[in-house]
Amino acid sequence: MLPPDEPERTEPTSPPMEWALVVIWCDAEPERLGEVMAMPKGQSTVAELGRGPGHPSGPPRLEPVRPRPGVDEPALPLGLRGVSRSQLRLRRRSAGGLAVENIGRCALLVNGAVQREANVGAGDVLELRQQIAWLCVRRPRPLPPVRDFPMARHLRFGHADALHLVGESPAAWELRERIAFSSAREGHVLVLGESGTGKELAARGIHVLSNRGRNRLVSRSAATLPEGLIDAELFGNAANYPNPGMKERPGLIGQADGGTLFLDEIGELPGPLQTHLLRVLDSDGEYQRLGEAKSRRSNLRFVAATNRPLTDLKDDFGARFPLRLRVPSLDERREDIPLLARHLLLGIAREDSTLRERFFDTTTEGVSTPRLDPALITALVRHDYSLNIRELLAALWSALASSTGDRILLTPEVEIAAPETDEREQSYVKPDQLDPAAVQAVLDANDGMQEKAWRELGLKNRFVLIRYIRKHGLVVKRSE
Repeated sequence: MLPPDEPERTEPTSPPMEWALVVIWCDAEPERLGEVMAMPKGQSTVAELGRGPGHPSGPPRLEPVRPRPGVDEPALPLGLRGVSRSQLRLRRRSAGGLAVENIGRCALLVNGAVQREANVGAGDVLELRQQIAWLCVRRPRPLPPVRDFPMARHLRFGHADALHLVGESPAAWELRERIAFSSAREGHVLVLGESGTGKELAARGIHVLSNRGRNRLVSRSAATLPEGLIDAELFGNAANYPNPGMKERPGLIGQADGGTLFLDEIGELPGPLQTHLLRVLDSDGEYQRLGEAKSRRSNLRFVAATNRPLTDLKDDFGARFPLRLRVPSLDERREDIPLLARHLLLGIAREDSTLRERFFDTTTEGVSTPRLDPALITALVRHDYSLNIRELLAALWSALASSTGDRILLTPEVEIAAPETDEREQSYVKPDQLDPAAVQAVLDANDGMQEKAWRELGLKNRFVLIRYIRKHGLVVKRSE
């Protein structure tokens, strides 16, 4: 028997979305990583999943596909011998999510616990024991077509593209589109996102795809500019200024003439220094080196990045960035985490032959692939991230260091856990438990200081509050 249904609740119908299972682990067929098995289109609410093709007279089948923008490319049927031909029966639930019943011989685990039947929704992990694991998601089908990204048809599924971006999720493809759109325009760009999401990678992509791509990309973190020397670092100085014998320096702005200047952590730049940049950010690019009376002009494009709220930038400074894009967090693209983990591990293997020989297999196509335990992948995709890629990489290194066999395991030493198994998480308030009006009141009471507000609300960290503010369109007033 499938699990009982629940009362119907209203869900958004646009854009068209469908419940699906995304492959996050498959030891025998590692090339399946990222493939999607979506509920069939049409009126049928019940479908089956299993090994090999479905029977023509049988129920609709969840068939694996490789989603690309505008089209679902068919993949080979499952060939796993440990999986029954009719293994799982799934039903769309009017209350949302899927009802799953195990009708085959392979044990079903839901979030690590053996189940015969279960109701699952976004973020739940289904594993056919030691055969294959999926993440339950809701995603558009097919993916929206691309308009601007020039390399969409030439990417190897599941692997890094020419910009070194990894991911097949809707969020990953939207990011590629926004990068390509921004690169084709001449306006300055502000890249937003949490710490560790890959804002610098997005900035490099904007430069590479632009008509400045053959010229220089000058990169610097604003947080590393020495206090008292920021003007000199940015604008440069004349010879013998401020001291005799001082060499002439072009500054970051002069170095980036004809190319792109990328300043990370722009929110760390003091307000007066933001004001100093206003003239060079205008269309004529005018600036002055220290010690010079004449003005110079730099034909540069400015790309800045910050993990701070827009309200932390001066209004007139932020207005100089007409193009903006946001890099999604790992929490927003969980189905990409196994692909990112593989990519990071392959990078480690290229530099470390000892780890490569110990933890990696080579497929018949000559491709190296890491041997990962499904429990580790389950923990990685269900973890709530604060530092995103940095945190993921640290967890992988911890697993490599603490695994004693030839497989990368989830050991007690690995500093990552699923939210339900982390006792510390129980003390945090979940965002969906909060009323937007109450959150707005706390923000107002703290004069828009989010560092105080998220602690008072009992949230896990500042980034949870930032996402809540964005989702509900709250106003953050900056104290003068």
